[in-house]
Amino acid sequence: MDRLIEIFRALGDPTRLRIFALLRAMELSVGELAQVLGQSQPRVSRHVRILADAGLTVRRREGSWVFLALAEDAHVAPLLAAIDRATGDWADEDAQRLAAVRADRAEAASLYFAARAEEWDAIRSLYAPEETVEAAMAAMLGDAPIGRLVDLGTGTGRMLELFGARAVKAIGIDRSPEMLRLARAKLAETVPGAELRQGDLTALPLGEAVADTVILHQVLHFMSQPASALAEAARLLGPGGRMLIVDFAPHDREELRARDAHARLGFSDEQIAGWLAAAGLALGRTDTLDGGELTVKLWLGHRPGLIQEIAA
Repeated sequence: MDRLIEIFRALGDPTRLRIFALLRAMELSVGELAQVLGQSQPRVSRHVRILADAGLTVRRREGSWVFLALAEDAHVAPLLAAIDRATGDWADEDAQRLAAVRADRAEAASLYFAARAEEWDAIRSLYAPEETVEAAMAAMLGDAPIGRLVDLGTGTGRMLELFGARAVKAIGIDRSPEMLRLARAKLAETVPGAELRQGDLTALPLGEAVADTVILHQVLHFMSQPASALAEAARLLGPGGRMLIVDFAPHDREELRARDAHARLGFSDEQIAGWLAAAGLALGRTDTLDGGELTVKLWLGHRPGLIQEIAA
């Protein structure tokens, strides 16, 4: 009973009820919540602390930012269901303001990519020797068949250039038309059969179980909801399929948020393993590449089962 009283006290304030409902849509920083709610950050921080103390939300600090998410608690789902049955105009208004936050994030990333499309390969090389990273990727994938390859956030198509020739079918997806324009120019001779599609990584324009190998190369740290993006990527994998993720280990380079549109400052093995498991994949191998300004990590996940026979 004490636990229930604590929960109802936490949700007994209109602002905290709104915060709880908003976090179902996506992880949000305290600043973004303040933007949606039209309140000061100190005031929102106080409400967030009360929700966290009640076990309804979790807080995760990344540099100077604090991100909020719903807790994995048995009480959360029925509480959300109750809110759904009683929502009014306030929920619609909050949803509209939340859409504006999503749009701000997407616009910042799109502007960054559009402005830097010509130099994107050079930007990547600043973080770690690209030849070292690519050799590690090739070693992790080994000699096993690539099958149907999907490269998410393909950029200028470098991953398709590396592995597309071994694939039965190669598809690259990116939200930036400027990137896709460069990729098409690069791949016209090296991988002429590659398909390039514009699409959002959180709602991919592909069906389920259409891939045997999915690559996410330096993509997740740009995603405001990396767990959701990873789950959407996992949806593409058939039985026996593999997902190769290349990204950064946790770091404190706060300036990358504003300068390079990084939404996340790296990932731990535990985070990736948990997200893979939630998406029905198992983490098989990891690799760590020190050197450069940031440490590069490789994670190879796989879906249980035998790889499907593929017709060329």
